[in-house]
This record gives sequence, C-alpha cells and structure tokens, in this order.
Amino acid sequence: MKLVVRVKLLPTPEQAAALEATLTACNEAATWAASVAFAEGARKNLALRKLAYQDIKTRWGLGAQAAQHAIKKTCDAYTTLRANLRAGRYGKPGSKRHTHASGKPVAFRPEAAQPYDDRMLSWQHEAHTVSIWTTAGRMKNLAYTGQVEQLEVLARHRQGESDLLHHGGKWYLIATCEMPEAALNTHPVAFLGVDLGIVNIAATSDGERHCGRRINRKRENDRKLRRKLQQKQTKSAKRRARKYAGREARRNKDINHKISKRIVAEAERTGRGVALEDLKGIRERARLRKPQRPTLHSWTFAQLGAFIAYKAKRAGVPVVYVDPAYTSRECSRCHHIERGNRPSQARFACRSCGFVDHADHNSSHNIAHRGWMAWVCGVQSAAPELTLIA
Repeated sequence: MKLVVRVKLLPTPEQAAALEATLTACNEAATWAASVAFAEGARKNLALRKLAYQDIKTRWGLGAQAAQHAIKKTCDAYTTLRANLRAGRYGKPGSKRHTHASGKPVAFRPEAAQPYDDRMLSWQHEAHTVSIWTTAGRMKNLAYTGQVEQLEVLARHRQGESDLLHHGGKWYLIATCEMPEAALNTHPVAFLGVDLGIVNIAATSDGERHCGRRINRKRENDRKLRRKLQQKQTKSAKRRARKYAGREARRNKDINHKISKRIVAEAERTGRGVALEDLKGIRERARLRKPQRPTLHSWTFAQLGAFIAYKAKRAGVPVVYVDPAYTSRECSRCHHIERGNRPSQARFACRSCGFVDHADHNSSHNIAHRGWMAWVCGVQSAAPELTLIA
C-alpha cells in the first residue's frame, strides 16, 4: 500500500537560495524540453532524451540524473494532458478550452516540484537531516521536521523517489512510502453505514453526527473575504490574499482526517466493515440554485471518502460502495420508498409504518444494510493507491 509523507525542510538562507536556484533551473529546463517535444512531436522518454539531454546538461548545468528527471517530468506532463483531453476535461475537440490546452507546449512554474531519486538525495533519519543535490553542489546537513508518527513511517517504509517542493515560502520533501497492508477482515459481523452530507459532514448508523454548520459558516466568511480582497486590487489586499490562500482547504483536510479516523477506529473495534455511498458525478447530476452552488462545489465528500478508504485499508477494515439512489427516502424499518417520507431536511417520517428518525441517521442505516448485501454478493474493499497523509 502506497502512502505519501510530507516533511518540512528547515534551510538556512544560503541553503534556501541554493534550493531555489536548483528548482528554477530544473523547471526552466523542463519547459524548454516541453517546447522541443511539442515542435518535434517527441513525447516519449527515449525520443525526447535523444533531442534534449545534452543541451539540458550544458545550458542549465544539471547533473545526469537531474536532466533525466526533467525530461521524464515533461513526458509525464504530456501523458497527463493527453489523458485529460481524451476524458473531455477541457471540453469537446474544437472548443476554445480544448484548442488552448492542446495548441501550445506545456510550461512549468519556477516553483513546480522536482523529483529526486536515491542518487540525488539521501536521508539521515536519526539526525533528521538530508543530503541533497543542487546546481551549486551537494548540500549536506539540511534539517527537516515533521510529526513523530510520519517520521517513523518515513524511516521504516520509504521507497522510490521524493519530490522537492516550494510552496507558500516554505520548503518540503514529499516521499513515497510502501506500507504493509493489514490482513483484511473477511468475516465482518456487520457494516457501519456512513451518510456523507453538507449540513452534517458524516452521520453513522451508530447515531453519531459530525455537524457541518459551523464549517459552512466559515466557508461563507472565507468567500466573502476573498471577494473583498479581489475587488480592492491593492498590494496589501494581494498580500493578505496570499496569506489566507489555502486556509479553507487546510481546515477541511484536518476535519476530514479526524472524522475518518474516528469512523475507521469504531469499525475496527467492533469488527465491522464500512459502507459508503458511491457519489461519483453527483456535482454534474445535482440541480441547484445559483446561491447554493458554491456550497455544493466546496463539499469535500471525495476527500473524506478517500481518507476513510485508505485508513480502513491500513486497519484491514473492508469498505464497500453502494448505490445512493433513494437512501434518503427509503424507510430503514419497512423499506417503503416515497418522496413524502422526507418532510424536511432533518426529519424522516415513514408514511407507511410511521417510523420517525433523523433523516441522516435513517439514510446511514439504509447504507449499512445495502453495504451488507453488497458484501454478501461479493463486492470487495476499495481504497486509493496513493494518499497524502501529511
């Protein structure tokens, strides 16, 4: 099982200058290689290496491994672009967005991440330092820090490449770790249903609710602040906007980590699996008024579901995804489905048997029941292959 650990570097001013020069040179080289690939149609690694390798080493002073990684990064970027174009993420062929994306070479930001392999980067885990290649030579004793549990995972399970990243004025190394998987619980006693929503971020079939009203108010305040800063267009407003950039995303990520940890821990403790709704494409299917759209599109249900899935995989807890159709209208007692069963957002009242419950709790019971039926029918656990745990 692959996990990604992010550690924060603590460079001195001289070390930070060397890292910045290295990152800029690597990305300038990759941008030039992308223009060569676009002009010559050489978008495979070997073909582009024949055209660009020697020039990159000579013009930007990159080492052999750094030059090869710049070329590989370019080829990977074109592969991703081609996949996105094929999937229609830039609109239909001939559209303005599609033509704009496909009609020019790929370009890399000066601070875009640069991959490092073990020839260019070595870790001293006990001293919490790294030795890293730069255009100014090998830099030793570069300190790093991170959460204790992340550093333990890094020391025991790191494999493959690491990425050097400069973001928000801070330096990071993002390392891939290969974690051993826990034995899957193939005989769960039941399933813990989890209903994901906006008013309540998650409601479980055990009766636990994680309310999202306070989060939604903070999101609305963040949107108002961004709107004000964008309208001012002053230097101080732009500086303040940079300061607050990503604040909402960081808050959502922290909350989702905490919720997913509690859900998986409870399922593991009671010997159950976790049942989730398959919500793919819900943003395209939903029809909302304009004031409600920002709330829907800032709903991080996919991230929460991914966190639950990978934490469950680490704990050996089975996860199944069920059809979300009518889970909010179906009675969890008699399974009668009717639109009138949901008189309000928070209340469920079955018109057939008279059962009354909180609407999200009723939905979570339906999800748990469907999860058990799916497991009996042979649906296996699913979890993302690569997840950021920082």
